Parts: sequence; structure tokens; C-alpha cells
Amino acid sequence: SEKYQLKLFKSAADLIEAVDVVDIVTPTISHFMLAQQVLKAGKHFFIEKPVTHTLEEARNLHQQLQNRPLKVQVGHVERFNPALLALENRSINPMFIEAHRLAQFNPRGNDVSVVLDLMIHDLDIILKLIPHSIRSVQASGVAIVNQTADIANARLEFENGAVVNITASRISMKNMRKLRVFQPDSYLSLDFLNKQTEIVKIHDELPTTGADNYMELDTIKGKKYIELEMPIIAENNAIKMELSSFADSILQNKPPKVGFEDGLKAVELAYWIMDEIAAHQQRVNNYNPKEVSL
Repeated sequence: SEKYQLKLFKSAADLIEAVDVVDIVTPTISHFMLAQQVLKAGKHFFIEKPVTHTLEEARNLHQQLQNRPLKVQVGHVERFNPALLALENRSINPMFIEAHRLAQFNPRGNDVSVVLDLMIHDLDIILKLIPHSIRSVQASGVAIVNQTADIANARLEFENGAVVNITASRISMKNMRKLRVFQPDSYLSLDFLNKQTEIVKIHDELPTTGADNYMELDTIKGKKYIELEMPIIAENNAIKMELSSFADSILQNKPPKVGFEDGLKAVELAYWIMDEIAAHQQRVNNYNPKEVSL
């Protein structure tokens, strides 16, 4: 407080009373309690992901927010990653997505499963890219250094036929945050860590101009032409951008870019995946192979 000339508050209640907007950036287990205080005070609030520690808490908050003139944004910061922003205003129709989010071991944030800690970023993006109901979920995970899963894999199938294979790990030897999107006419590769996007498209004919980045390909259906596009990436500070976006939603009275319902959907899917992980582990524990004689 002395170093940065900031006002010191003796309690969260005192701080909430003194401000117009609250930013809840605390361990997940305290999100619900603090959000309750903010709601009681009638203040707008930004809340980090996952929105709450339990699914029941998330649904409870969502119910309380109904018909309240409050703006609430969830901290799914990857929505503001320039690799994803480069695809805005483009036609996206994924039929298969493969996602990898790998992180080197860090004790921070390990009060929750890797599904809620890391995978939830990609779950939010996937739910945004595929606006259809989920038909089925298969998942498995392993707890290695924590009480909850440190590495997890899930296979999602949507009602429109789209399939997603997603892996998250917080015990990797290297960091990786990649999303690969396959659709009928193109392949898109997003590197959230290095902030790069590549788009590969298949064409039946060469364009009359600008064919320098095309490559000829012989197929059983005749010649095709592969176009490699590297969209211009606009460098940004994603955290600053998401907070500025939230401020704009309040000042201009418009919906936040990542509303509470988005955060709730991501948590609901995360818990569905964790339930499937638990069910898979139970089947493993109950497996009793019979002896086989040759």
C-alpha cells in the first residue's frame, strides 16, 4: 500500500462497499462466498475461471443473477488471445478438433483437477466454436502428484456429428497450448502459446491472381490446390483487453464478451468430464482379469 500509494482495506466487505466494480481473482474455493457478497452489494463483477468450486455453486449464482441489472464477465482469457482473434469474421464449421494444453509442473492452482485448472480454457473455446449440444463424453485421467487428476483426456461427440479429442496435463516436460480444427474445406492450427495461426484451404482451381502461396496436389479426384494462409496477428495484452472489454460492456450497457452463462457451460462440461474420469477409474479398480491358459 505504501509502495504503490494504494488504499488498504481491512476486509473484502469494506473494499466491495467502496468500489463500483469488483474483480474476483482468488483461489477458486472462495469465489462463491465473495460473489455472494458482491451480489448483495449490487455491484458489477469480473470473476476468474472456473466461476466456482462446485457445479451447485455455479448454478446457484446463475439463478441469482437472473433479472438483475448487473454485468458479470468470466475470466476465460484465451478468448482474447490474438491467435483466436485472428479467426474473427471467418466461417468456422469444425467437424473434428484436437486440443493439447500441457504445462510444466507448478503447485499454483492445484486445489482443483487439471480439468478445471487447464482444460476448461479449451472447453470454453470449443463450446464457442461448436454451438451444438453434446451427445456423449468419454474421459480418463490420472492423479500423479496431487489428489486430483494431473493429466486428463476426453473425447466429446456433438449432436451435429463433430468430434473433439482434448488433452490437458500439468506435469509435462514442456509447455504447449495448441488447437487444431478440421472442417470440410480447410484445416486451422492455433498456437495460443506462441500466438500464431495457420489456415490451410483446399481449392479446385488456382486463382487468377495471388497464387504464390498455392501448392499443387494430385488426388484421385484430380488436381487440387492447397492454399497456406498466415493471418496477421495483432499483438495485444489479453488480460488488459478482457478487462477493457468488461468496462465497455458496463459503460455501453451491452452483454459481456464472456458472460456468466458461458462460464457455467464450461463448468458443467468440466464436471461431466470429471464424472466420466471417476467412472472410468472405478471400472479400472473393479477389473478382475481371469486367468487364461494356453
